[in-house]
Amino acid sequence: MSHYKYHVFFCTNLRESGEQCCEQCNASEIRAYAKARIKQLGLSGEGKVRINTAGCLDRCELGPVIVVYPEETWYSYLDREDIDEIINKHLIGGEIVKRLLI
Repeated sequence: MSHYKYHVFFCTNLRESGEQCCEQCNASEIRAYAKARIKQLGLSGEGKVRINTAGCLDRCELGPVIVVYPEETWYSYLDREDIDEIINKHLIGGEIVKRLLI
């Protein structure tokens, strides 16, 4: 059994070459927002949700990206509203947010 119900990895990679990357889209800021929101909702901790930073997930051209485990669900997002939808529908409701899938 997993330590967390959901483990969410945010790509926050910054490519020194200047190629498109998730950090160019404020990925660290959005990850911090998601982490705070999960905590605010009482969803963080053992058996609940864990928000983590990931190195490059190698899908930056589709980014910014996150992956949610255990389902291995890949999402792209634009803003906090997209993250709120992922939290509300997927992490709380168990429903895949199809419009954000990659």
